[in-house]
Amino acid sequence: MARVAVITGAARGIGLASAKRFFQEGWSIVMLDVLDELQNAEVEAFKAVDRVFALRCDVSDIQSVTTAFNAIRQRFGRIDALVNNAGYAVFRPILETTPDDWAEVMAVNLNGTFYCAQAAARIMSERGSGAIVNIASISGMRASTMRVAYGTSKAAIIHLTKQQAVELGELGIRVNAVSPGPVDTAMAKKVHNADIRKDYHDAIPLNRYGLEEELASAIYFLCSDQASYITGQVLAVDGGFDAAGIGLPTLRRDMKQEQ
Repeated sequence: MARVAVITGAARGIGLASAKRFFQEGWSIVMLDVLDELQNAEVEAFKAVDRVFALRCDVSDIQSVTTAFNAIRQRFGRIDALVNNAGYAVFRPILETTPDDWAEVMAVNLNGTFYCAQAAARIMSERGSGAIVNIASISGMRASTMRVAYGTSKAAIIHLTKQQAVELGELGIRVNAVSPGPVDTAMAKKVHNADIRKDYHDAIPLNRYGLEEELASAIYFLCSDQASYITGQVLAVDGGFDAAGIGLPTLRRDMKQEQ
């Protein structure tokens, strides 16, 4: 029987790209998202009813998660990989971030990651193996403006990843995190104007946004047998953004002037 990968937030973006990558590698995939109409439209493109299972699931709701994972167990009887990709963001200054903003971001990003990993691990433990990849963010590794709830939730996911790796390792379950930098998703294209994109390009050593497929490759690697001795790690897939520090834009301008 084919291995089974569960991807949350699978209707679009990095989640959809990950689902496609696992499918291309011969895995059966379970796609979970609240955007069920969009997700169902994407499912049709796979043209493989036996290997693709789509469910509406609100990861912030424990009952919704429990129902979804019970259905996965009934359908496949196993889970080999979980990609906790579902996420929510509110971009407001710290003094304007409301309690509801804070609670909603934490409910989806942090609670949802915990609920789904716990549900998946219970199924994985029956086989004594499995891999979980939690999608954090570069915003969880370095602070930036307008992201107090989002960045804090992603930083918490990074520690949650390490906690899960330590406790689940003896059950044969590996847990790692991927921290994307700026990625050319539909959302980024919508909210990042030309000036914002230029700012990011100046701060990224590779001088470009990442592609959804590049994130999917890193996620797949961490779930594959090639990463069989890797757990508790955080992989920044960010074009060098976190490593760059301060001064890169000025250095680039100075170098161009000297040429």
